[in-house]
Amino acid sequence: MTRTCDIVVAGAGPTGMAAALEAAACGYDTVLAAPSGTHLDDDARTTALMRPGIAMLENYGVWPDCAEPSAPLKVLRIVDATGRLFRAPTVSFRASEADLDAFGYNIPNRALNAALEKAVQDNPRIAVVEAMVSAIALNDDAAFATLSNGETFEARLVIGADGVNSLVRQAASIGARKWAYPQTAIVLAFDHERPHGDISTEYHTEQGPFTQVPLPGNRSSLVWVMRPERVHDTLAMAPRALAMAIEENLHFTLGKVSGVTEPQTWPLSSLVAHRFGARRVMLIGQAAHAFPPIGAQGLNLGFRDVADLAAVLAGAGADPGAPRITRSYDWRRRADVYTRTGAVDLLNRSLLTDFVPIQMGRAAGLGLLKNFGPLRGIMMREGVEPGASVKAAMAALDPRNLRKGQAAG
Repeated sequence: MTRTCDIVVAGAGPTGMAAALEAAACGYDTVLAAPSGTHLDDDARTTALMRPGIAMLENYGVWPDCAEPSAPLKVLRIVDATGRLFRAPTVSFRASEADLDAFGYNIPNRALNAALEKAVQDNPRIAVVEAMVSAIALNDDAAFATLSNGETFEARLVIGADGVNSLVRQAASIGARKWAYPQTAIVLAFDHERPHGDISTEYHTEQGPFTQVPLPGNRSSLVWVMRPERVHDTLAMAPRALAMAIEENLHFTLGKVSGVTEPQTWPLSSLVAHRFGARRVMLIGQAAHAFPPIGAQGLNLGFRDVADLAAVLAGAGADPGAPRITRSYDWRRRADVYTRTGAVDLLNRSLLTDFVPIQMGRAAGLGLLKNFGPLRGIMMREGVEPGASVKAAMAALDPRNLRKGQAAG
């Protein structure tokens, strides 16, 4: 038997659940399809979610459930720890310079997923089916999603939030460019003797970033990127030896390290889809793009997918999968996804290369950010919200604001 709904969301990670909430808010009866165990109880990762993403959580009513186990990100610092001849100066981005109390918050994935799951379960327009999408058929009028439990749903739109090997992307015949890096990320959390001061520090090494991100109290999460051949030796370290290695890579800035959690590993790769919207299909999150954990861009980019999805669904009317709607979504996402993917790829490769001119260029660029406040301000605003600098400039040039400034003078 085939059941009907307006929208099927394939995949129930954070972006999938957020997409279901937005679709329901736009008045669409939505099916969220994902098997039990989608969220790993032992997932030790955290997500540095910027202000626009926090605003979305506030809008969903779930931020209070996320706030307590989270820590604010008031300073983002980049330290060149390569030891190369041409080293970049240390650059600190302070939220106060951008008139923000914090750039965002570092949230444990378990807390984020649990809060979103509760909001989804409480929404009467969302039906959660604990089965994965196993087949999709598309035509001009409808999409048919068959689930692993045998159910089939006829919908106007399928939203692919089903990861890097997205079945939805394949069914829509959307190609993707994929590439791997000679790197693996080790993820863990640890206690430290000295307070972090709400400062996240990204140490750039010849093997990749070593990134400490604050958690509540004297505790931080860590993303340690290294060559794959080094991973085995690192995982084999005794707990105290591993803690001492973390202390050393932190240049002892946080004092003695203890309480190190069991390390988890994640090989690094990148993906970018050729399109983000096609007939009866829209792609979000890692179904659309994936890249290394550098600069806190991954889930933030996925939440911006959801924001643009909500913008086009708000005016979609009775047919949310119509060609004009999927085309509109595709064009809205292109600039953001391509520029972010390219920037993260370039930064990561600049750490791995021995080509001296690239090392010089990277050092010069970070030096310019350190010494030129207006440029640093633009980069901070764009890092938090793409287009924020343009909006600020347009607001400053608005005749009403100019008159207010003249009156105040």
